[in-house]
Amino acid sequence: MLEADVGPEGLCPKEAPAAQAAGAVDGEGAPPGGPREQAAKMRVHEKYSTLPAEDRSVHIINICAIEDIGYLPSEGTLLNSLSVDPDAKCKYGLYFRDGKRKVDYILVYHHKRPSGSRALPRRVLHNDAAPGARGAKQDQPLPGKGGQVETGSPEPPMDHYEDDKQFRREEYEGNLLEAGLELERDHDTKIHGVGFVKIHAPWHVLCREAEFLKLKMPTKKMYHISETRGLLKTINSVLQKITDPIQPRVAEHRPQTTKRLYYPFSREKQHLFDLSDKDSFFDSKTRSTIVYEILKRTTCTKAKYSMGQGEGRKKDSALLSKRRKCGKYGITSLLANGVYSAAYPLHDGDYEGDNVEFNDRKLLYEEWASYGVFYKYQPIDLVRKYFGEKIGLYFAWLGAYTQMLIPASIVGIIVFLYGCATVDQNIPSMEMCDQRYNITMCPLCDKTCSYWKMSSACATARASHLFDNPATVFFSVFMALWAATFMEHWKRKQMRLNYRWDLTGFEEEEDHPRAEYEARVLEKSLRKESKNKEKRRHVPEESTNKWKQRVKSAMAGVKLTDKVKLTWKDRFPAYLTNLVSIIFMVAVTFAIVLGVIIYRISMAAALAMNSSPSVRSNIRVTVTATAVIINLVVIILLDEVYGCIARWLTKIEVPKTEKSFEERLIFKAFLLKFVNSYTPIFYVAFFKGRFVGRPGDYVYIFRSFRMEECAPGGCLMELCIQLSIIMLGKQLIQNNLFEIGIPKMKKLIRRLRRRRQSPSDHEEQGKRKQRYEVDYNLEPFAGLTPEYMEMIIQFGFVTLFVASFPLAPLFALLNNIIEIRLDAKKFVTELRRPVAVRAKDIGIWYNILRGVGKLAVIINAFVISFTSDFIPRLVYLYMYSQNGTMHGFVNHTLSSFNVSDFQNGTAPNDPLDLGYEVQICRYKDYREPPWSEHKYDISKDFWAVLAARLAFVIVFQNLVMFMSDFVDWVIPDIPKDISQQIHKEKVLMVELFMREEQGKQQLLDTWMEKERGQEEPCNNHNPKARSDSCGSSGPAPSHAYHGGAL
Repeated sequence: MLEADVGPEGLCPKEAPAAQAAGAVDGEGAPPGGPREQAAKMRVHEKYSTLPAEDRSVHIINICAIEDIGYLPSEGTLLNSLSVDPDAKCKYGLYFRDGKRKVDYILVYHHKRPSGSRALPRRVLHNDAAPGARGAKQDQPLPGKGGQVETGSPEPPMDHYEDDKQFRREEYEGNLLEAGLELERDHDTKIHGVGFVKIHAPWHVLCREAEFLKLKMPTKKMYHISETRGLLKTINSVLQKITDPIQPRVAEHRPQTTKRLYYPFSREKQHLFDLSDKDSFFDSKTRSTIVYEILKRTTCTKAKYSMGQGEGRKKDSALLSKRRKCGKYGITSLLANGVYSAAYPLHDGDYEGDNVEFNDRKLLYEEWASYGVFYKYQPIDLVRKYFGEKIGLYFAWLGAYTQMLIPASIVGIIVFLYGCATVDQNIPSMEMCDQRYNITMCPLCDKTCSYWKMSSACATARASHLFDNPATVFFSVFMALWAATFMEHWKRKQMRLNYRWDLTGFEEEEDHPRAEYEARVLEKSLRKESKNKEKRRHVPEESTNKWKQRVKSAMAGVKLTDKVKLTWKDRFPAYLTNLVSIIFMVAVTFAIVLGVIIYRISMAAALAMNSSPSVRSNIRVTVTATAVIINLVVIILLDEVYGCIARWLTKIEVPKTEKSFEERLIFKAFLLKFVNSYTPIFYVAFFKGRFVGRPGDYVYIFRSFRMEECAPGGCLMELCIQLSIIMLGKQLIQNNLFEIGIPKMKKLIRRLRRRRQSPSDHEEQGKRKQRYEVDYNLEPFAGLTPEYMEMIIQFGFVTLFVASFPLAPLFALLNNIIEIRLDAKKFVTELRRPVAVRAKDIGIWYNILRGVGKLAVIINAFVISFTSDFIPRLVYLYMYSQNGTMHGFVNHTLSSFNVSDFQNGTAPNDPLDLGYEVQICRYKDYREPPWSEHKYDISKDFWAVLAARLAFVIVFQNLVMFMSDFVDWVIPDIPKDISQQIHKEKVLMVELFMREEQGKQQLLDTWMEKERGQEEPCNNHNPKARSDSCGSSGPAPSHAYHGGAL
C-alpha cells in the first residue's frame, strides 16, 4: 500500500491501489472520499504519475515484468520518517520503521534546506516527501522548499538545477515503485543536507528477478559427496588434524560430506526449492544484487529542465524536447549527474562492541580481518557469502599465491645460504681480494677520478657471490616451473570454487551500456537527425511520398538510438590520443631514467674529488643507494599519475559496457606501471656497462657525461640492490602505508568538515546513528583493479629478475601475509559494502599472469647469460683454464691499456695518487693489448663468450618452456573428483526432473481413469438410467474438455 499521509499525531497510513496510482496522469481526476483522503490520494497521483500513459507503458515493458510473465502490481511504500531517533524495532536502520521489512539498498541524495533552521515543522517535511501537483508543463517551486512554513519565513529563491534533480528523483522513485520495490524515505537525518531512500524488495520481486537472472538456488535434494578412499583418505585425515589449529572457526569452512543440489530458480518449480525459511532463502548479498539490477535498468526519461539550463544557458527547444524523449537515466547516469550522490547496500551491522548482535560482518572481523589470525586460512566461503564471487575469487587467488610463495621462499633461502657457505671458496672473489696481485684499474671518470686498486672492490665481489653462483641458475629454472605450477594450481583451485559456489554452468551476460556510452550515442543520433533535416529543407519533397515520410519520422521518434552505435571512426580521435599519450608517457619514463643516470655519473665524479678516503672507497655503494631511492620516489609518484591518466584515456574511448571499460583500463594501467616500475631495473640488468667504450675512446652523453660501467664483479650486485630497494619500498610505502594512512586521513577530513558544517548539533551527534548513516561515512568501493595491480607488479618482481635476488619470494611472502589482513580489514571496516558481482574466474588478470610468466623465462635467461659472470666462467673453465680450475679467471676478463694513449683532457689530474707512476692500467673487457698489432680491437675471446651466451639463452628458454608446457599438460585443469561430482549433479538433476514428470504422469493417468469410470454409466442404453448417471456426474463436459486439452 502507498503510505504517504502523515498527521501531527504520528504515522497515519492511507491505503490506495497501486494500479490506480500508476493510472493517474498529472493529477487528472479526483479520487472519491473525504477531503483528507482525496488530498492524500492526489498527492500520490501527482508524485508518481509524472509520465503520460503511453510513455509509462513503454517503461513498464523496459523495467519490469508484465502480467504475462508473472508481474504483480506493486504495493510499494514511500514513507516519510518524521524522526531518526534510535529505534530497536528497526535495528537502527537495518529494517524499515515497521521492523519487518529489511533494507536491501540505500539511495543518498543532497538537498538544500532553508538557512533559518534545520528542524522544519512536520507538515513541511511531509510536503517535501510528497509534493503537490506539478506536471511537466508547470513551473511551480518545490513544496517543502518554497511552500508556506508555519513560522512565516519568506520563500527561498528557487534553484532550477536542484529542482530538476528533485523532479528526476521523484520520477525515478515512482518507476521503482512500479517495478515492485518498496521505498521509505529518511529526509531529516543527522548528516546536514543529506537524505536517504531505503529500498526493500518483497518476495514476489525477488522470485521474479531471480528467475530473470538465472540465479542458482538450493533445492530440497541433498546428496553425499564422494570421499577419497585408501591411502588418500588417511593422508587427508592426517592433514586435517595437523591443520586444524590454523583453520578459521567458521561453519562455512568445515569440510562437508553432503551438499544441496542447486538449480536456476523458477517460479513454476518453487516446490523443488527449499523454501522452509523464506526470510533467509535470499541472503543479503543476493537481495542487494537483485535490487541493483532493477536500479540499473529502471529509467527516468523526463525532466522539467535540462541539466544546466537553470544556470542561464538557453537550449534549442527542438533539441531539448528530443533529449527528453530519448534520454534514459538509470542509476549510473543519475549518480554521474549528481541526482543521487551515492547508492550502496548496507553492512549487516556493527563489527565491534559489547552489545553488538552476532552477524557475518562481526564474524569476518574476528576470524579474517584481524592481524591476530594472520596464521590461519581465510574463510573464503564466508567472504563469498558476504561480498560476492568476484571479491571472493580475488582473496582466494591472493591466498593461493601466498601459499605457493612458501616453497619458493624456502628454495630461495637455501640458494642464499649456499652462496654464504661457499663465499670463502670462490676463487674469483679471492683473487680480487688478494692484494698480492696488485692489479691497478683505470679511472672510473675523466680528470677527477684517479687510478684504483682492484682489491678495494673486495666487499662488492664477495657480496656478488651470494647471488651469482651456480645455484642461481637452478633457482631460475625452479622459479619458471614454479610459475607454471602456480597457474595450474590456481586453475584447479578455481574449478573447485566454481563447483562449491555452483558456478559451473554460469556464463556472463552482456552488461548494460554505460551512461557515458548512451550519452555519446544520443549525441550522435541527434547530430545525425539534424543533418537529415538540413538536407530535407533543401531537397523538395514529392507529394506522393509524404505519407511515407510521416511514417518514417513517427517510427524514428520512438527511439533514436536503436540503430546508432559508436564505430571506430567515432573513436579514432580517442585512439590517436591514447597512442600519442602512451608513447609520450613511456618517453617521460625513459627521460627520468636518463636523468638518474646523469645524476649517478655526476655524483660519482663529485665524490671522487672528496678528500676523505672512506668516502672515495664507498663511491659505488653511495651512488647506487641514492639513485635507487630517487628512482623509488619517482616510481611511486608516477604510479599515481599514470593511474589517473589511464582512467582518463579509457573514458575518452567511451567503452560500451563496464566489463569492456575495466579491461581497457587494466591493460593501459598495467602497461604504464610495468614500464614505470621495471625500466630502471632493465637499464641496470641489460644496458649498464654495455656501451661504455674503452679508455681513450669512451662514449659520452651530451658530449659531457661519460657512460658508467659495471664493477669488476659485474652488475648483478647492483641489480640486486636496485631490485630489493624498489620492491621493498613499493610494498612498504605504496601498498601498506598508503592503504592505511590515506583512508584514515580522509576519514579525519570528513569528520572535521562535518563538525565545521554543523557545529551546533550536539544533541544529534550524541544519538546513535542509523546503519545507513554510518555506512555513508565510509569510503566507496573503487573496484579490485588497484588490489590486483599491486600483486601483479609484485609477481613480476618475484619472477622476472629472480636470478639476481633469490630472497624476493621471501619478502613477497611476508608482505602478502600482512596484505591479506590489511585488505580484509579495509573491506570489512573502512569501505561501504560493494554490490556482489557473480564471476567464475579472475578475468583478464589470468592472461596477464601467463604473459608475465612467459616473459620471466626469457628475462632470466638473459640475466644469467649477460648480467652475471656464469657463462664467462664456464667458457674459461672449459676452454682457457690450464689446470681445470678458476685460477686466473679475473686476469683473463681484464684488458690492458697504456696510459699514454689517453685523449687530451681525460687523463687523471693526480696520476701519482697511488704513490707510484702507472704505465699500464686494466679495465674489464675482451680487447687486444696495446702491444698487439690490432691494439684495443675486440678479441676472439669476446666472440667465444658471446656465442656461448646466445647458445645458453636459446637452450635455457626452450628447455624451460618445454618443461612448463609439460607441467601444464600433465596437470589437468579440472580435478578428477570435481569432474565426477559435476557429472553426478547432472545425473541427479535429470533423475529429479524425471521423477517429477513421472509423478505428473501418474497423477494424470489416475485422473483419466477416474474420468473414464464416471463416463461408463453414461453408455447404458436405458435413457432413464443414462440420464440419472450422467446427471450425477456433474461437470463431466468440463472435465472432458480439459482432458482433451491435456
